[in-house]
Amino acid sequence: MQPLPRFALARIAPIAIALWLGLGPLAAHAAEPEPDWQRVTTLPALMTTLDRWLDAESPYPARATSPRLRLISPQRARAMSDSGGRLGATRRGLYDPDTQTIYLVRPWSMRSPQDVSVLLHELTHHRQATARHWYCPGQQELPAYRLQEAWLAEQGESIRINWIAATLAGGCTRGDMHPD
Repeated sequence: MQPLPRFALARIAPIAIALWLGLGPLAAHAAEPEPDWQRVTTLPALMTTLDRWLDAESPYPARATSPRLRLISPQRARAMSDSGGRLGATRRGLYDPDTQTIYLVRPWSMRSPQDVSVLLHELTHHRQATARHWYCPGQQELPAYRLQEAWLAEQGESIRINWIAATLAGGCTRGDMHPD
């Protein structure tokens, strides 16, 4: 048996060491493939990708029709907000169940996981609109935020939310009620 040439040892040694250390083949440590949502190039394709994720992770069934999608200014979002503009100042998306329209607030990028998670949140509301009875629109928020949180966690990101405010919004009360 002939000894291996020096160049062959240089190529084999790192693989042998990796296997010996229990790291598996070096190819397994190559860059992870991009998630599906990062490979799409159009908003309809992104919505389809997010709908597939919701099919697997959400208790709400897909709807026969896709929602319309519109990009709007922060000023328009504040005007559309039913909270008098205070919440609308930080709102990144809105869903109108009457027109089945998702409004995303500019600036919005389909390359930003945080922005894409807003679309996922609003797609959840599109599904929730016919999935069951809700005593108030605020009741839909906490489940939508939980799905958004799970999706962001899969992307290695965390959600930026005030959980106390989201929980209180789901209570369907207009304010503190005290008898006189």
